[in-house]
Amino acid sequence: MTKVTVPNDIFLPEVARMVADGMSVTLRGKGNSMFPFIKGGRDSVVLQKAASLRKGDIVLAKTTDERFVLHRIIGIEEDHITLMGDGNLIGTEQSTKKDVLAKAVKIIRNGCYIDIDDIKEQRKAVLWYKLRPMRRWLLAIYRRVA
Repeated sequence: MTKVTVPNDIFLPEVARMVADGMSVTLRGKGNSMFPFIKGGRDSVVLQKAASLRKGDIVLAKTTDERFVLHRIIGIEEDHITLMGDGNLIGTEQSTKKDVLAKAVKIIRNGCYIDIDDIKEQRKAVLWYKLRPMRRWLLAIYRRVA
């Protein structure tokens, strides 16, 4: 089998088109910006069209500096959205509602589906957000164990 690498600026607009047409798209996570909730190379996410957006949602968005990210919404103010990866210590990105390409609805880990809208998952995400000042140490410990 031949492996082909397609740049994000070509691949992700096609994903956005498919989602806009009502399809669900599953992508494998890449990188560690969403660790510990999504581990790059291990977990996949199921993306769908976002009927609505709220704080805590994981979205695929194009940032104001023209990058694509799969990060969590940490703030919404009218049309303006602030995003932050769960594995990031301080960095945030800015986007707009119209630049949200898709919303993650499930995480696939080891063949099991995790519903992101489940109250247990939402509580874990809220707790993790509140632990931002301690993330550096928590991530260091978690990366050694996971």
